[in-house]
Amino acid sequence: MNRPVRDLSRPTTPSSAVQSRMAEETAARAAAAGPAPALAEDAGAAPGLRSELAAVVDSLAPELVALSQDLHAHPEVGYAEHHAVTAVAELLRRHGITPSVGVYGMDTALRAEIGADVAAHGEPRDDEEPLPPASPHVPTMAILAEYDALPGVGHGCGHNVMCANSVGAFLALAGLERRRPGTLPGRVILQTTPAEESDTAKEILAQRGMLDGVDAAIQTHAYAHDLADQTWLGVRRMSAVYTGIPSHASSQPFMGRNALDAATLALTGLGLLRQQILPMDRVHAVVDDGGRVANVIPERAELNLMVRSKYPETLKDLVGRVEDLLRGAALMTGTGVEIITDTNTNEMPVRSNGPLLQAWVRSQRERGRDPLPAGVVPETIAAGTDFGNVSLRVPGIHPLIRVTDRDDVALHTREMAAAAGSPTGDAAAVDGAYGLAAVALDWLHDADLRDAVRADFEAAGGPVDVAGFWGE
Repeated sequence: MNRPVRDLSRPTTPSSAVQSRMAEETAARAAAAGPAPALAEDAGAAPGLRSELAAVVDSLAPELVALSQDLHAHPEVGYAEHHAVTAVAELLRRHGITPSVGVYGMDTALRAEIGADVAAHGEPRDDEEPLPPASPHVPTMAILAEYDALPGVGHGCGHNVMCANSVGAFLALAGLERRRPGTLPGRVILQTTPAEESDTAKEILAQRGMLDGVDAAIQTHAYAHDLADQTWLGVRRMSAVYTGIPSHASSQPFMGRNALDAATLALTGLGLLRQQILPMDRVHAVVDDGGRVANVIPERAELNLMVRSKYPETLKDLVGRVEDLLRGAALMTGTGVEIITDTNTNEMPVRSNGPLLQAWVRSQRERGRDPLPAGVVPETIAAGTDFGNVSLRVPGIHPLIRVTDRDDVALHTREMAAAAGSPTGDAAAVDGAYGLAAVALDWLHDADLRDAVRADFEAAGGPVDVAGFWGE
């Protein structure tokens, strides 16, 4: 039987010159910029105490690597991280810490506390809501942890390493406190935050009280570079549902109103809009629904869009322009349109705290790493994270830690997933744990540092009403 002849073509291969040039420019900027600023030796925790902390982290290293590898071998998508939350809870219990599991109405959210407040109140029972902060208030640092994976890719964002960083930092501080009671002149909270990839769970948790009584929050992010600070874009997720009138596409096309035409015009408009937006703005969309058969004028079409920008105010402006464009496509085609947005504010741009970053840089140099300063790696390599919603409420940092020996490995790829489970990922799991623990210890032991952290936060604009941002 003869088969019809088909013309088959394949996608072109992206030029490797782009990444090569970017690597050359990054190296040149790094040489020109010099080292990232680090905390002075006489600031923060005493050198001897930091050395003891490093010894505790190194003693935990086998367990932290095992946790990272366990999560890597059992990737779970958002809100389904049951293996991960169980693994973290069991590790905490082995070290004598009783966590609360299923907090704030999220089955896979976990919380544990150590330090002054816990001594005053007693630890919460498993499956119990966290206890309110004691009075009077003591300095309180939250260490946040993610552990969700990407469907079909696994841990292509390195959340297994990031979780080991956060859990390891928390256990190291607890171990230091056991060795030297009174070492933690404040409170440290470990809070796991599900569904970073698929939702904005940190926003939901914040609205439910996750940050009540918290003075600062920290966590890491896996990456192809050691980087003190990098641009994280704000995001607004949107859907546009176009409704038309169906008709026979051949005999009576003039009686139809084509919803797919509206979606097509919207996509064309987005393409044209890109010439008039800021270099760091991003607008991308896919067609979720465009009709079923070619001989019926499509009655319904749906676009799924993401709009990104570097600053909250530019994000709000860009979203307004995109909404006008979506409505214009409906007007041109005689269709109706419904623009749907999430109830909760999506990822906001990350605001990094300068003094906390200096503490991080010092900690990583103590581990043989040298984080690059901001502006060295091109801003065009930018994504989004719901840690931004935290960083606009309290001072915070989200530094990046290298999990691969290749500069060209991108997030959300199978190559990054492989790196997150490799020996370089294991080393990052331990080094990042020390880094977060050292930042928390520095902050707890130095009132001047705490004042500088708060002053930097206020100078950047202070707390933002994130929950009400889109209603302003």
